[in-house]
Amino acid sequence: MYRAIRSWIVAFAALGAGVGASSAQTMGMATMQPGTLNHTTGSAIAKVLKEKGNLNVVVQPTAGESVLIPLVARSEAELGIANSLEVITAVAEGRQSDLRLIGSIHPLRAGFFVRKDSPMKAVADLKGKKVVFGFSAQKTLDQLARAMLAAGGLSEKDVSPVMVPNVIRGADDFASGAADMFFFAFGAPKVRETDATVGGIRVLEIPESGMPAARKVFPEGYLTQAAPNPFFVGVEKPMGVYTWDNLLFTNAKVKDDVVYKIIETMEQNKADLVAVQPALREFAANDLYKKYNIPYHPGALKYFADKKIEIKAIQ
Repeated sequence: MYRAIRSWIVAFAALGAGVGASSAQTMGMATMQPGTLNHTTGSAIAKVLKEKGNLNVVVQPTAGESVLIPLVARSEAELGIANSLEVITAVAEGRQSDLRLIGSIHPLRAGFFVRKDSPMKAVADLKGKKVVFGFSAQKTLDQLARAMLAAGGLSEKDVSPVMVPNVIRGADDFASGAADMFFFAFGAPKVRETDATVGGIRVLEIPESGMPAARKVFPEGYLTQAAPNPFFVGVEKPMGVYTWDNLLFTNAKVKDDVVYKIIETMEQNKADLVAVQPALREFAANDLYKKYNIPYHPGALKYFADKKIEIKAIQ
């Protein structure tokens, strides 16, 4: 009898250990390089999911969004963050058929930055200047750059392109004097670092009157208002800044209940997200569900249905 009971206890313990190991399975969060806004965002989400949701998520930095999106689609990482243009392009070209959207986690605002003592004030002033371009590891950023140039009445033919693999290199080339400007998202540590390195930076203004031309290049782009504060480094007065969406996504193999729990944990622990990444102040589960022509993960759709979250327009 004793041996039978002991055998049952051992078997039960083994079963419990197996369940624990399964629940602690490591999940990868593919992001851009350290110093970028998206790496900080991914770090914030991974920290909250691990500490509050008992989901063992680890950050996997990559060279750029053109690299990380295929990683997630191939299940080499379970989660990823990228700007909407990168994701739209990858899905539209049919290269990432297993990619599934969780939703829009916050607006992504970016600017063309110049030195604070530069006479340049608006995008139109970049005519004839050395402008970072190419973005070989973030290929679709060229389209965003073209849209922002178009808002100032310019094209790449009106500037002198400085070819770079990613925004980090673009900022470094600017700091070294190899470029007259750099392109980066607000809120990224690299922007603050560059501001300190060169003795101050200014973001070039984009007029609302230029947005029809910009939308011909990238329809999903829009302007949102920004005012001088520590997040908007380089903004010297209230102005419109170029904006598009930052997307959180996964792949079709991730279980529905895991995706459901990811959204639920983020929504319930927003303060902890913001403590690491201030850009996530604008995160809300109610804003995740937008009219992107990208398949949503069934786990996300179940969450939206359960919480009666209606789909929203992109802009």
